[in-house]
Amino acid sequence: MIAVGTKAPDFKLLDQNGKEHSLSYHKGQLVLVYFYPKDDTPGCTKEACAIRDMYNDFAKAGVKVFGVSHDTVESHKKFEEKYKLPFTLLSDPKKEVIKAYGALGGVFTKRISYLIGKDGNVLKVYPKVDPTTHAGEILKDIYDLSSK
Repeated sequence: MIAVGTKAPDFKLLDQNGKEHSLSYHKGQLVLVYFYPKDDTPGCTKEACAIRDMYNDFAKAGVKVFGVSHDTVESHKKFEEKYKLPFTLLSDPKKEVIKAYGALGGVFTKRISYLIGKDGNVLKVYPKVDPTTHAGEILKDIYDLSSK
């Protein structure tokens, strides 16, 4: 895992629409990068839908949300459409970004999230994620950080 205060590794990955995204492009705004095992599985669906349901709060806080797994662009597109996900899903089939962020598990990606600050440094690491409560936990931390 990447330590709090450390520069988050940059990446270039394709989203569910085949568009390339990089972390450096979003410098100057808060970014949530959440890693998850597999599209359209029970835990991953709960986590994605919880973020979806609170997405307006993420947007109001100025947070760019990236979900990352090793699933294909096409799989991400089906997942996005099926659950009407309003955020970006990134495909990392070679698992290079997944590895760089310490989310490489056995067969599947570990469920780990990072809140990255406007300066590109890690503000908060979430090594143990409960898919049903994670979105609320992140929003609370965002509000706590912004009130300091």
